[in-house]
Amino acid sequence: MTIEFSMLAPHVPSMCHEDLVPEFQKDMAASMKEIGKQLKEINPDVIVLVSCHWPSTFFHYVDCTPIHKGILTAFEAPDLIKDVAYHYPGDEDLANKLVKAGEEAGLQVQGVNDPYYLWDYGSVVPLRYLVPNEDIPVINLSVTLAANLEETYKWGQTIAKVLRETDKKVVFVSSGALSHNLVRGRHNTPTVTEHAMDKQFIEFMMNKNYQAAYEMLPEYARHARVESGGRHLAMLFSMIEEGWEPAYLADGQSSGSWNAVITFGKKVVTLPETTEETQFAK
Repeated sequence: MTIEFSMLAPHVPSMCHEDLVPEFQKDMAASMKEIGKQLKEINPDVIVLVSCHWPSTFFHYVDCTPIHKGILTAFEAPDLIKDVAYHYPGDEDLANKLVKAGEEAGLQVQGVNDPYYLWDYGSVVPLRYLVPNEDIPVINLSVTLAANLEETYKWGQTIAKVLRETDKKVVFVSSGALSHNLVRGRHNTPTVTEHAMDKQFIEFMMNKNYQAAYEMLPEYARHARVESGGRHLAMLFSMIEEGWEPAYLADGQSSGSWNAVITFGKKVVTLPETTEETQFAK
């Protein structure tokens, strides 16, 4: 049928458990919960999610496993994410179509079909808010370190073509941060220079100047240490349809990184009026 909408989603470890979210990240948690409610109304057939915490070395991997089930303790932050159970359906058929399309496009793509493969927290954390009932099938994608931004964008375009031609309603989630030069202390924000680049990048996106945002990515990634080198953002750009409206819903820091909840779709995602202004807007 179509790609219903796409979004940039945060996955900061301190958001894993809603009751433990620090004050400066609560707007992001609230906006993600609200999107989860609207997802129930959209009733998508599948969510395709690329996670910056599935960094593959050489191949673009597609998780074709029919059932995603496990218990996650994040090796980076076992104090914040420990013994977190998840159980989501997959979509083996559509995932295999993505692998085939990637191979036909001349890309280094492989499918993973392994019930013992353990999800990363870049997948688990946003889905706990977006699909709390664990009732929407999910296909996970890696970010590939040997692939530059141009190749990653081409892979995203290949994926988008398959998703637009399927008879299913699809939501695409890009799980990752903007500037990502990490320091100790979750309350810390990016430097003035890094955040100036965040703001310029966001301004391009909100003005629908996606070409300028894409062209900015290489130096933005280099100087602000954008997570995964900006690969998740390159894939996100390939999913945005002409005429879609961007909506900047929430933002917040995490250990020197900048994180945002941004959606793109035919209909603007709205939040309750009680939600405070984003720090970007201020």
